[in-house]
Amino acid sequence: MGFSIHIIRKAIFTARKYQDYLTDERIQQWKDGVKTKQDDLLDVFINLKNHRLNIYEIKSQILDLIVATFDNVSNNIEWAMPEMINEPKILHKAIHELDNVVGKERLVQESDLQNLNYIKACVKEAFRLHPVAPFNLPHVTTADSNVAGYFIPKGSHVIVSRFGLGRNPRVWDDALTFNPGHHMNNDKEVVLTDNNLHTFLFSTGRRGCPGMLLGSTITTMLLARLVQGFAWELPSNEQHDVDLKENLHDLAKARPLSVIAKPRLPLHLYNTS
Repeated sequence: MGFSIHIIRKAIFTARKYQDYLTDERIQQWKDGVKTKQDDLLDVFINLKNHRLNIYEIKSQILDLIVATFDNVSNNIEWAMPEMINEPKILHKAIHELDNVVGKERLVQESDLQNLNYIKACVKEAFRLHPVAPFNLPHVTTADSNVAGYFIPKGSHVIVSRFGLGRNPRVWDDALTFNPGHHMNNDKEVVLTDNNLHTFLFSTGRRGCPGMLLGSTITTMLLARLVQGFAWELPSNEQHDVDLKENLHDLAKARPLSVIAKPRLPLHLYNTS
């Protein structure tokens, strides 16, 4: 237990080292009148009127958001990339979409995401097949309920299996195969929520994850930038496909992803400073 606490404290210290000075800088900008328009959640926290937050509370709120995005985003991308590399048709289709929607003369932006259905489908498929945790957070029922013929009395602790939903062969054709087509619905926009509970990406209802929009946007943007910006190939000493074995302790890849990235856009688009 002591070792685990030491690891957590070290991780929090690392996160705060990068975020706290930015928070201090933003607060000073508001005090000096340099900043007058609220552009993001940090600005909202700084300017709350009804329940004003002190600087320590603001930093804690931001830390909560940052920590919640660490594992979900990195886990999703580290699974999506090898799945796509192992299936060149999927990777080429994602590249083709980016080249058609965005082109090669600028980097993909958040405003492009509404038109990148296939990229979002790749993200959603990685979430479905490779959740960051096997179960959702426990919830307590507030009333007697019946679900799928099962009686669940009030006060029960309910834990939903992300694996059980995401890999359910009664819902998903070829449930263990990475296939973004699972989420493509004609010309309708792909969204990362699933109120039908065929997946359990960000929970649902009033107790759903408040960071759903932030987390899904960050993940989709990162995957889009990686696919658009680089050509990907395996090192010469690696086997034909990326190893997709799971680490059953935390559902991450058993072996870290090791691939070669080569720029595929004009060099002036890469920030090398």
